[in-house]
Amino acid sequence: MLGAGIGFVATRRGRVTGTLTVMPWAIWGIAAVATAGVIVRPFAWPEFVWAVTGAALLLVLGLLSPAEALTGLAKGTDVYLFLTGMMLLAELARQEGLFDWLAARAAVHARGSAPRLFGLVFVVGTIVTVFLSNDATAVVLTPAVAAVMRTAKVKEALPYLLVCAFIANAASFLLPTSNPANLVVFGRHLPALGPWVAAFGLSSLAAIVLTYFTLRLLFARSLRARYHATGEEPPVPAHVPIAGFAVGAAALALIVAAALHTDVGITALAGGIACTAIVGARDRGAVAFVARHVSWQVLPLVAGLFVVVAALDRAGAVDLLRAALTHAQHAGPIAGNLEIGGLVTAACALFNNLPVALAAGLALNAGTYAAPVSHAALVAVDLGPNLSVTGSLATLLWLIALRREGIAVTPLQFLAYGVLVTVPALAAAVLLAR
Repeated sequence: MLGAGIGFVATRRGRVTGTLTVMPWAIWGIAAVATAGVIVRPFAWPEFVWAVTGAALLLVLGLLSPAEALTGLAKGTDVYLFLTGMMLLAELARQEGLFDWLAARAAVHARGSAPRLFGLVFVVGTIVTVFLSNDATAVVLTPAVAAVMRTAKVKEALPYLLVCAFIANAASFLLPTSNPANLVVFGRHLPALGPWVAAFGLSSLAAIVLTYFTLRLLFARSLRARYHATGEEPPVPAHVPIAGFAVGAAALALIVAAALHTDVGITALAGGIACTAIVGARDRGAVAFVARHVSWQVLPLVAGLFVVVAALDRAGAVDLLRAALTHAQHAGPIAGNLEIGGLVTAACALFNNLPVALAAGLALNAGTYAAPVSHAALVAVDLGPNLSVTGSLATLLWLIALRREGIAVTPLQFLAYGVLVTVPALAAAVLLAR
């Protein structure tokens, strides 16, 4: 319909059959423009506008049928539920001042030492990521750290803010619930907690440690300066104990759900709603605050990306990834893991890790691959996004949080640090994935 072909044609299922029509290139072109819109945000339009517009164009131009679009949307159901629950928890914690208080305590206990404060922020970010997901780190810890930087009169806040971005991805595969991308890759085949930790525990620890030391090295000069420390313990806000208990209980419920191999998406949503209700019973303004400040635009952004990746599947993207996985499997454990890790990382940097995770999940489910290769692909989906500012939803949320604080970090600025931080951590992590 869209023109004569040269080369090969992608059928409705994205299979390669013989001659190339304009259709696959049109799909790739729209996907590229939508991704560029998310990165650059022309006219200062929100990120979700570009993803949704790209999805709409695919439908209007007949490059994707309504049924295929709905199928793509449906594949993200667990992710929508998980994200909604975690965003409720994150905004609840922010409203009640839980993480503002934790960050302020870290600043006091660092006693004016920039390296010590840097380390404490890193530890808090790791804990929040592991137990509440990388998106929670971006949403709640970033503004809390920014506020502490202003109060403590820290001359250069960027090292501490970048910690929030990089640890959100580096620590996001220690547990299956630490990153919604894990749900996308494995779907209903998500491993239980024990096998997951056995496969990714050492790999995750290596990524966390190398990320820390690389950042320390990069900002060694900035971290020599001392900052203003009051020495006074910050008072505990009135509703912090109940908020802390509620968020902790929700995090424990997620771990139990992962251990019992039950649906973590529904568990996260139920936990978010329950915690909001519990805190709302004590603080009536909390519910209204959470409803207003949750980044609801994240949901259409993710939905649009799922539709785009459904079209990319039709254009042969999943077949290309399957071929890469097969090649990596035959290349040997070291070369193969590095190869697939590099390829998936590059794809995440260009297209965001959620659609790449979906494509990886489709490819992995369509074939039989050795555990190290498939696990290296998952590591790259989670850690690889540290390469670029649009690599993951968590980093996009981090950018949104910075904009609220009046702080600007450009894509090129992030890329410069991202390359240096990501490469050593990724190389170690993919090689240690079992």
